Order: sequence, then structure tokens, then C-alpha cells
Amino acid sequence: MPRFRSTRGIGLHQPQVNEHHLQAPGLPEDGRLRLLSFNIQVGISTERYRHYLTRSWQHLLPHTGRASNLQKIGKLLSDFDLVALQEADGGSLRSGYINQVEHLAQLGAFPYWYQQLNRNLGRFAQHSNGVLSRLKPQHLEDHPLPGPAGRGAILVRFGEGEDALIVVMMHLALGAKTRALQLGYIRELIGGYRHQVLMGDMNTHATDLLEHSPLRDLGLVAPQVEATFPSWRPQRCLDHILLSPSLTLERVEVLAQPISDHLPVAVEIRLPDALTVDTLPVLS
Repeated sequence: MPRFRSTRGIGLHQPQVNEHHLQAPGLPEDGRLRLLSFNIQVGISTERYRHYLTRSWQHLLPHTGRASNLQKIGKLLSDFDLVALQEADGGSLRSGYINQVEHLAQLGAFPYWYQQLNRNLGRFAQHSNGVLSRLKPQHLEDHPLPGPAGRGAILVRFGEGEDALIVVMMHLALGAKTRALQLGYIRELIGGYRHQVLMGDMNTHATDLLEHSPLRDLGLVAPQVEATFPSWRPQRCLDHILLSPSLTLERVEVLAQPISDHLPVAVEIRLPDALTVDTLPVLS
């Protein structure tokens, strides 16, 4: 186990199951996997810096535009196989007591989903990360990250043994020192696996992640370097999907979908021969 400590324990979980979507179309037969990472800002549409002030009340109270924004996000997610969500609400006053991870799983017709609660403010806010999947994970871990409480990572494993695919979805800290601690923790989690994917809002640029962080010895690839923040005039590349060199990249794109204050990042990879649609479970 990693050497770092946290007040919230590591949890082993089963994904939640959408029974109505177990018969939804599965993975393509050619072994491709479509990945998306998206910081959805709890469904708030931010189009100018001044909106952080004028729309700040939407972080505390419900508003009528949130439902339509979630509909747009759900439609976008439906084109992907594995989705990492950051800044989702797990069901509180501001979201109309709707678990946004579950809701987006329904809208996108995903059979499997999991919500990671990182800051529990009761009825006022349920700060969460989320994962949506068309594949059934063999293993799912909920990890609080080192540093001040409120940051977490979700680890999912597909397949078994040395050919397993390990995916870690995260929302990292703003501060460089805390972020380095968090990346060191994640480095320990994934070091024993050959096929690795890291997804999320990492709050720093690819050069920092690949050359100056605890990940630097893994040989990871950052397929995209386009800016993702702020969505209305992108200037900083903060959102990433990092890949181990054992995974074949087919396509990468920052989607021009300014629904949140971050733009979503999409990557399509080809799975190794040992991880085909025939060997990975899709249904329960």
C-alpha cells in the first residue's frame, strides 16, 4: 500500500449498475476505446471571468439552466466508452438533489458508474468525481489524495494479470507541493502495471507532469497540448489523458464544447491484443 496517510480510508467498491442500459451497444469490435475527461463545474455555464462572481450563487443554490446544461453534457458523453468527471455534485440543494454522476450515466446510456464523494457539505454540496463506463471494471478503488481534505482519485482495472489496463481518474490540487504529493501517491498505485491511463483535471501543464513530477520515470505520453481553460478563451492546458507507450493512440481532440469553464478532452486508443472485446466483460 502507498505510504501516504489520509483521514478518509481507501475503499474497494463495485460500480453502480444501470439495469436499463445493460443492453446498450458495447465496445467496437476493432478493439478501440473512446475516452473522455471533463470538469463539468456542477453544470454551471461560465462564459466570462466576471461570471465567477455574478454566477457564484449557482454553487450554492439551484438554477433553471443547470438541467439543460446537463442534457448537453449527457448527449456529448454518449459518444464515449469511458468517462472521467470532475466537479460533479452527488445530490444536494444546488443540484436539485440530483446525483449528477448517476444522472449523466442515465443520459449517456452507460451501464456502469461510480460517484466518489470528496467534500460532503450535507444538503448544501456534495463535491464529487465520477466514472462512467461501458465496460464492467474487474476492480474499483476509491482513494483520498494526500494534502488538505477534498481531493480524490478513482482507480479502475480492466482485465487481469500483466495485461490488465489500469485507469486512474483524478482532480489534483492547485498548489504545486500538494500536487507533487498526490502524483507521488498515484505513481505508487500504477507502478506495477504495464498499460496505464491517467485522466482528469490535473491543474498543471503536460511538461510539468511528464518531466518534473513523480510520474517522470514512467514514460507516459501526453497526446494533447491544446489549452482547455478557460473554455471561452482557452489559454492553459490543465486537463489531460496521459497514456503509457504500450497503448496505441488513434485520435486526440479538445472538444469545442464551452458548456463548463473547462473544455473536455477526448482520446481514442486501440487496446492491446490481450485486451479485446472478447476478453473484457461488458455486461454484469
